Formats: sequence, C-alpha cells, structure tokens
Amino acid sequence: MKVAVQQEDLQLLAKTLQEQLLVEVSTAEVFEVKCAVNKDELMILTQHASDVIVDAQLIFAVIEEVLQSLAPHKEQRVQCFLRVFGEQLPYAKCFLALKQTGGWRDGGMGRWGDGETGGAGEAISYSSSSSALTYFPSIDEIEEEELFDPFADVANLSASKPGFQVKPILLGAALVGILVLGGGAYFLTRPCVMSECKEIQNAEQLKTKSSQLMRHAKSEKELVAVQQQLVAASNALNTIPSWSPRYQVSEALKASLSGRAEKINQVVKALQTASLATQKVQTPAYSLEELQARQHLWRKVIAPLEAISSTSELYELVQGKLLNYRVRLRAVNQQIFTEEKWLKKLIAAKAVAVAAENREATAKSLNDWQKVQSTWLVVLNALNTIPLTSAEYQEAQKLLLDYKPKFAVARDRATKERLAVKSYQQTLSTAKQAKIYEQQNQWQAAATYWDQALHFAKQISEDSLYYTQAQSLIEPYSAALKQAQEKLQVVSSLQQTRTDLDKTCINGIRICTSSMDNAGIIVRLTPEYDQIRQNNLANPYSENSDTAVDVTNHLQILREALAVISDNANVSLFLYDSQGQVIYTRTLGG
Repeated sequence: MKVAVQQEDLQLLAKTLQEQLLVEVSTAEVFEVKCAVNKDELMILTQHASDVIVDAQLIFAVIEEVLQSLAPHKEQRVQCFLRVFGEQLPYAKCFLALKQTGGWRDGGMGRWGDGETGGAGEAISYSSSSSALTYFPSIDEIEEEELFDPFADVANLSASKPGFQVKPILLGAALVGILVLGGGAYFLTRPCVMSECKEIQNAEQLKTKSSQLMRHAKSEKELVAVQQQLVAASNALNTIPSWSPRYQVSEALKASLSGRAEKINQVVKALQTASLATQKVQTPAYSLEELQARQHLWRKVIAPLEAISSTSELYELVQGKLLNYRVRLRAVNQQIFTEEKWLKKLIAAKAVAVAAENREATAKSLNDWQKVQSTWLVVLNALNTIPLTSAEYQEAQKLLLDYKPKFAVARDRATKERLAVKSYQQTLSTAKQAKIYEQQNQWQAAATYWDQALHFAKQISEDSLYYTQAQSLIEPYSAALKQAQEKLQVVSSLQQTRTDLDKTCINGIRICTSSMDNAGIIVRLTPEYDQIRQNNLANPYSENSDTAVDVTNHLQILREALAVISDNANVSLFLYDSQGQVIYTRTLGG
C-alpha cells in the first residue's frame, strides 16, 4: 500500500489534529503535532513539555476521532506516538488500522487520495481495529527499534499531487446511430455538440483569471464577486450534454471551478462568522456559557482559515485576518480563564457556607463557635474578591446579603461565649483564692473574694453554654460569703475589745494586762500597780503626791470600764491581782 499525500495535506492534518486537541484537552495549548509518511504508513507525533501531565489514552482517542472524520479510500495503517520535547524516543505509541466501510461516488476523492476533498456527502466512513488502542513499550523495547525520527526524510516520502487526467470519449459511432434513428436535430443543436463552445471558453478564461482575482481580493465583498462568477460559469457548463465531445473537458472545468468556489465559500463563511463574533464582543458577556460560545465562534472562524495552504491564492488575505482573529481568541480564552477562576471561588464559597451552617448546628463550646465565625469569615472574604466585571458578581452580592447576618450571629455568639468562659474562669479562680484566705483566717479578704466570685457567676448570660454551671455555684458561694462575713464580724469585735482593753490598762503606767480565750476576758493587775495599791492602803496620807493614786476609786473605775468592754464583746470578765487572786468577775447574764 502506498500513501500519496502532499506536504500541504500533512500540514493541514497536523493543524486539524492540533485544533481538535485544543478543544478536547485542557493542556493541548502546549502540544505540537507533526505528520509524516514512512514505509507506506502514516505517522503522527504529538510532543509536549516534560512538566505537562498527559492522559495518553485521551490523546490517542482524540486523534482516532479526527481520523474517523476523514475519508481514506483504502485500508490505511497509522502509527501514533507521544514524546517529550528534546527526547529522541517516544514514551507511548498506538497502532490504528483504518478500514473502508463505504464506497466512493463519482468525482469524490478523499484527503488520502489526490489531495482534493469531495463534495458534501461524498466522504466514506472507516473504523479502527478492535485491538487494544494504546501500547506503552518499555525503554528496552524502544531502544531495540530504530532511532525514532519519522520526519527526517519527510520531503522524500511525501508524494506530490497527481494531475487530473481526462480520457476523451469518442462519440462518432453513437452519434451516427442516433441520427439514423431520426432524433439528431435535437442532439446536434445542444451546446458544444457541433457548434463552438462559449461555455468552455468562458470557463477556461475564468479559471485563469480567477487565480489572480482571488490573490488580489482585499475584502469579503470582492471574494463573493469572484465566487459568483465561478458559480455562474460552473452552472453554464451544466448545459453541455453528456454526448458532447467536450463533455469530459467541461466536467473537469466544472470540478475545478466548483472547487475554487467552495474554497472561497469556506473563507467567506469564516469572515462572516468573524463579523458576527466581532459584533458579540462589543457587549459584555454575562455568563461563562456566553464566553464559551464566543470562544467556539472564534475557533470556528480560525480553523478553516488555518487550513488554507501557503500555495493557495487566498493565503495572503487569510493570513492578514488570522493575526487579528487569534488575538481575539486569546482575549476570550483569558476571559474564560478568569471567569472560571471566579466561578470556582463562588462554588467554593457556597461549599464552605454549607460547612459553616453544619458547624453552627452542632456547636457546643467556645472553640466550636469560634470555628463557625472563622468559617463564615472565609466565605465573606471569598465573595468580596469577585470583581464587578465578573459574570458571577451579581450572585456573589446576593449571597453576601444572605451570609453577612449569619456571620454576625456567629460572631456575637462567639463573643458571648468568650465572655462567659472568661467570667466562669474568673468565678472559679476567685473562689479558690477566697478558700485560701479562709484557711489563713483572713476573713476580710475571704469575704471580698467570695463576693467577687458571686459577681462573676451572675454575669454569665442565660443563653450561654456556661449558664447552668455558673448557676450551680451561686448557692454554695453565697453560703461561703455569709460565713466569711460572720467570721469577720467576730474578728472585728475581738479586735475592738483588745483595743479597748489596751487603752484601759494604761494610765501613765501599765495597770493591767489582758488576754482572751474561750472562757472570756482575763485581766491581771500588774505587780507595779499592786505595789502602789498596797502602799496607799498602808499609808493613805503619804506626802508622795506624784505617785499617789486613789487606789480605791481607781479600782472601781477600772472594774466599771472592764464591765462595759465585757458587755460590748458579749463575753465573761475575770479580774485578778498580780498574785492571781480574783478581785472581780462578771459572767454573761450575771
């Protein structure tokens, strides 16, 4: 089997494959596709950078799908390879056996034949073999093969386009027979039978002239004018009957003119589609789907124009347009990339919002409510980053109206729980300190701390998670406060009693000493006072007036003062002299 294709056909196939990969594979923009013919087999190489992750199965499947859309006129064997840029050997390959499943119609030639594509409806279908699609050889297996370079001699292996051959058909005998039968008048008067053939002359002139007209066309309007001339000339050739000796020439001319008209038609349609796409980009896109539709439209414009070979009369016109169209496509691609980013952010924000609601439904601690608050904050921050120019902006703003109150609720609840935790911890720590002061008999400090502990406990809000725990502390803390206050009152009374006793027992000299125990107040006269008292009793009229004391009156006053102190302290009183003899007693109720 011999594969005969022109180099331009291989380039067109490569461009077609690369365009389809761009549509089907997200990373196809970094791929390079080349086609060649080697040893009667079509070889397709796809190369990519080393840092690109490739799904080899998908790449081969896309190539197979494109090949199925073409029309080989006989069984064709195809080898496909995947290789990293800079490497000599492929890392994956597959074999496709494309088989013809339909027949050719007259005049229809596939891309794999003489390079001219047949008219609509003239393509045949084929299918790949049922064997495994992809084969991944080991490094050893590849190294055993020839060095992989299917494009080294591609120019020598590609066949040139064969010329169109027309075999003249002689109708002399048939015409004689027809004339004998009596119907010759009609047949001989048909165009191009016996007379000169203006239709063919005009067609041949236009065939020569149209190349120049196509090459110098500067606009869609000029192309349409040339196309109309080609169609008119082709239609005129339809009047030439099949028995005309010029019929085969007319058919060849008609095929040539129709082919040129079709090429122009493809370009005109692409330019018309470009005009539509240009109109659409004048208004902003309001959805990702609309941007994707514009992307498809520009690709629909660019693909047929890129298929125009450098040898075509339309190449210069097409190249001038393609630069602008590719720029437009890149702009749309960038818009889609940006819009997809905002769409992903919007979708992610919705998902996080669901997580926040789930956390809120099960929150049972300050830590839980803080997580709810922070989760809602992540949602709001994500939505706030979506710009006004994005198609997702309006939905983001609607979601913000819904989510902001929920964030506020979570924030307030987290704040309330944080304050509740603080108050509860202060309650416990203050109560602990109050107990320490109790153990040290520091009742003033103990009473103060018990009072503060109760204050902290009563500050905890009713809807807080710590409210029940705080309420359970109020009753025992209140009892502890009351006890501390009572102890403080007793201590204060005793302190006042000691102060009063100290003042009473000193009058120029220390008259007495005092102490207190469970029995009551115990007062003892000092030896000095007893000596003065004894001296005055023995010599009441002494001249020593500086130390003279009216002992009898003073002792009476002392007893009365001590009695008052005993009554105020509500305890018994025992008065002794310096020798331990009881001088005076006063018991409670006596």
